[in-house]
Amino acid sequence: MSHKPTGVNASKSKKEFTITWDDGHTSVYPFGLLRAACPCASCRGGHENMKSEPDAEVFTRQMEDSPATSLSNVVAVGSYALTIVWEDGHDAGIFNWHYLRALCPCDACRRENAQRQSG
Repeated sequence: MSHKPTGVNASKSKKEFTITWDDGHTSVYPFGLLRAACPCASCRGGHENMKSEPDAEVFTRQMEDSPATSLSNVVAVGSYALTIVWEDGHDAGIFNWHYLRALCPCDACRRENAQRQSG
């Protein structure tokens, strides 16, 4: 996957992040999913657990509404990623485009990613 976003929007009132991709697909990420899937070494449990795809468990992990799941800011990292700053101060995760597309929670993307990983 080498998709790039054509539009990015964060809605604090809806508590969701929306990315429109260059292939026309739209991904809608609840803030809780983004925080559960934070790709930083600390959230992943160390550098040995770092990988380019999100862990499958992030899609079922429930995170309560708190400063940890409340968006403070979004910062571009060059032209390849975003850093999300959470209200609890956490800002170590760099969400690159590949990772964000693999994190898309829609049914079609979940099926496609499962097929790719199994075979």
